[in-house]
Amino acid sequence: MATKTVKDVDVRGKTVLMRVDFNVPIKEGRIKNDRRIVQALPSIRHVLAGGARLVLVSHLGRPAEKGFEPEFSIAPAAARLAELLKCPVKVGPPGVVGPEAEALAAALEPGQVLMLENARFHPGETMPDKAKKNPDKKLTPEQQAVTDAFVEGLAKLGEVYVNDAFGTCHRKHASMYGAARAIQKKGGPAVAGFLVEKEIRYLHEAVASPKRPFVAILGGAKVSDKIKLIGSLLEKVDRILIGGAMAYTLLKAQGVEVGKSLVEAEQVDAMRELLAKAGDKILLPVDHVVTADFEAGASETTGGVDIAADRLGMDIGPRSVALFAAEVKKAGTVVWNGPMGVFEKPAYAAGTRAVAEAVAAATDAGAVSVIGGGDSATAIEQMGLDARVTHVSTGGGASLEYLEGRAMPPIEILDQA
Repeated sequence: MATKTVKDVDVRGKTVLMRVDFNVPIKEGRIKNDRRIVQALPSIRHVLAGGARLVLVSHLGRPAEKGFEPEFSIAPAAARLAELLKCPVKVGPPGVVGPEAEALAAALEPGQVLMLENARFHPGETMPDKAKKNPDKKLTPEQQAVTDAFVEGLAKLGEVYVNDAFGTCHRKHASMYGAARAIQKKGGPAVAGFLVEKEIRYLHEAVASPKRPFVAILGGAKVSDKIKLIGSLLEKVDRILIGGAMAYTLLKAQGVEVGKSLVEAEQVDAMRELLAKAGDKILLPVDHVVTADFEAGASETTGGVDIAADRLGMDIGPRSVALFAAEVKKAGTVVWNGPMGVFEKPAYAAGTRAVAEAVAAATDAGAVSVIGGGDSATAIEQMGLDARVTHVSTGGGASLEYLEGRAMPPIEILDQA
């Protein structure tokens, strides 16, 4: 069954509560990257054009959840949205929900927008995460009461629930799960926004029915973060290319000398077993860009796969770049999650850039390419190649868990066609 979307609902004259992901980087009150806001515009504009009143809710950063904290206010995001929509966007009260928020929502006219304050200012938003720390993994009665109060407060603000926040669909937070259920219990619809629909379509199709050859590119710091993903993909892909610091743990498992590079010693045995199971499906770097002084940005290239005892691996080397690019060039489907090195420093960015360019070239040639959010999305955007790939996910952790095949409760509870 397919998940219903906002286009399946008549919103005219109704108040829509839409969960968005406006968790954007803000420095000194200014937004550094508004991509997540821009990505939500199709759903927002559709609802407003349909004659609805719109109440938006999002989290921003990780406030202490003890009330309002000015540096985490949603106001800069609301201001940017107002610029993009060319219409006012009101900002809700510091308490997020309650009588003042209800009055502001009730005063909205069709086509008007209210942005609630940062959902994480209310302790009920993330109580499900706190339940994981309890012995029985359940909310205490006190925690449940706080969560229920927040969910009830959110549900009072809308007749229709729209989830357009893929980046947090792996978390069973109150505004992602409880609010949707509460509106359904009132008899209202709970559906996906266009962004969530697009994320599901590309991520699902990339794994469920890939155009062959299917190549996965994985990078990042810790192999422990992606063990389940590697295991899941092994049964589906033709090749897995692994770079970044996580590659050093796998190389160590092969008996390669990795110098002072980051290694998760407790994962070496598991990686040895994984490599034996994978056969020739996993391709690891054959040379490296290394340094003896990371802070200075110094770099040199190894002659082969081994790294000297006093050196740290920072990026894949030129022979690895050529090897990886050749595999990507043949691909019909590419899924990429994680950079090849410390791309934030120019001296160690060549590997990630080369892989990004190879993915873009493969897409130009007809491949389907899905960039799995997080640092991969940041890298490909910084390199100006995001327009040359099929899809750049807005969810780092969410896209990772979706590709692993984990449950996504906020998506699973939405109305089905």
